[in-house]
Amino acid sequence: MKKSYIIDSKYNDMRIDRWIRNNIANMPQGFIEKLLRNGKVKLNKKKVKSYTKVKTNDLIYLFDINFKKKVENKNKKFLPSKNILKESEKLIIENNENFVVVNKMSGTSVQGGTKSKKNLIDIFARSEIFKDSKPFTVHRLDKETSGVFIIAKNRETAQLLTTLFRLRKIHKTYLGLCHGEIEKNSGEWNQNLIRYENGKKIIEKSKTIYKVLDKNINSSLVEMKPITGRKHQLRKQLFTIENPIIGDQKYGFNLNYKSKNINLMLHSYKIKFMINNHKYTYTAQLPDYFNKMLKVKRLKFLNS
Repeated sequence: MKKSYIIDSKYNDMRIDRWIRNNIANMPQGFIEKLLRNGKVKLNKKKVKSYTKVKTNDLIYLFDINFKKKVENKNKKFLPSKNILKESEKLIIENNENFVVVNKMSGTSVQGGTKSKKNLIDIFARSEIFKDSKPFTVHRLDKETSGVFIIAKNRETAQLLTTLFRLRKIHKTYLGLCHGEIEKNSGEWNQNLIRYENGKKIIEKSKTIYKVLDKNINSSLVEMKPITGRKHQLRKQLFTIENPIIGDQKYGFNLNYKSKNINLMLHSYKIKFMINNHKYTYTAQLPDYFNKMLKVKRLKFLNS
């Protein structure tokens, strides 16, 4: 059985995977990509990738899919306890009519999936803060990365912020604690990063402006401002220059960080943007484990 949907103007320029989650069912990313790959979901009668943007009046076709069964079996929503909800609300940096800014904890995913249950979206969907709305994601932050994260309260704000991110009008600053001494104290990393999608090798250009805040022969504290937004960009770039982030089990020295209870030492410290000539700047305090590791490595972060 074939079903078709016409894209409403309010969804213009939204990724097709996000459109599916918002209008069909909240299903795992892998399942959505499989449907697109097998032609079970088509855009204007053509196969597309999950990151393809839909446009007003586009047609989406669905072919013989039992979404309800898949969603129930594979992606049950995380139900936070009162304690988790309370602790999560304590992480809020800013709460206004259009968005919330939180200092995300390491170990909490942004959205749920087959491998990640505890996530910000399901947690805040149960919060009184969103009682008259729903949480929308507008950017990414790795599960193990802590720090500043924005959650939109309405679709209009979500679309605006998503557009600002795409146009690189939102500026993020990260702090990373790395192995070894980074040779140059400042500069740019311009590298071709490799990733694989459905077995296909994809090469992407990446750019980050960096500044070493403190270092010794064993470790470096580096400030990073990514210009491009590639997946795992900062982690891959530091691994490439042989100064991987402490606690990084994917791009590191294959050390058993879990047995030593060592977190990923990557923190989204600051975010800046402008809406209607109004400047917004938010910073997130470093986690206690990050500050402790700085002391262990004999490094200092002078909050500026």
